[in-house]
Amino acid sequence: MTGLRYVYAVCHPLGAPLQAALSGVAGDPPRLLTHRGLIAVVSHVPEGDFAEEPLRRRLEDLDWLTETARAHQQVIDALTAVTTPLPLRLATVFRDDSGVRVMMEEREDDFRRVLDRLAGRVEWGVKVYVEPEAQEAAQAASKPASGRDYLMQRRSKARAHDDTWQRAERFATGLHERLSAHADDARLHPPQNSALSKASGQNVLNAAYLVSRAESEEFVEMVDRTKGEESGMRVELTGPWAAYSFVESAGEPGGAEKGAADTGAADKGAAETGAVETRGAEAGEGA
Repeated sequence: MTGLRYVYAVCHPLGAPLQAALSGVAGDPPRLLTHRGLIAVVSHVPEGDFAEEPLRRRLEDLDWLTETARAHQQVIDALTAVTTPLPLRLATVFRDDSGVRVMMEEREDDFRRVLDRLAGRVEWGVKVYVEPEAQEAAQAASKPASGRDYLMQRRSKARAHDDTWQRAERFATGLHERLSAHADDARLHPPQNSALSKASGQNVLNAAYLVSRAESEEFVEMVDRTKGEESGMRVELTGPWAAYSFVESAGEPGGAEKGAADTGAADKGAAETGAVETRGAEAGEGA
């Protein structure tokens, strides 16, 4: 099959085969391109969609972007089940296999360093929300009977509002400290915009944790124990994911490549906005 080369991730040689009948972007099954002991996971994509100019137009098509991001994430998830991938940004495209090999050679040291650091680890995402009911309770007030009652209710509402957010801040800060102590690394991302993520409540913690596979069960149990710990707060756990939040030092592997495309879109970032629900994701920009 001819076409451009779409690159999903770089990894060490796989310890087990990818799942059978795995479909990638544009419906083409991913294949493994070996170079100097590293593996690039690639598939063929049509120039009519992924050459530089067509791609810029395509990225404005939400339906197309959603389908592409889901197919991309499907491959990353399959890789995460059998190895520790270093995921590249959505729509990282090269002209041919030679372009992929050149990229791997230029970034070989960075790739190896980050893959060694991430080996045997996965990313877990944890979010804390102030539930809508807690926000409403902080704002509730009966109709004042007088100007004095109005002022008292205003003060009472302000105190309730402040108390809710102080509790939320204490809970989120304490939870992040506890989870960070049981992780190899952690990242705090900006709180999500509720209008974009479509999640109920106000996001006050949006964090990612790098945890070894061997300790992931204990980490999950720790998060589960916090659910219901603080009234009016909702804790959400997602994962395990490829370590999107911890690969930024690999010579910016998530950056768009010179081969054909230059795009700022990221699969994980798109998932986090709610526009593309491929990960549930935790985080702002992905790789």
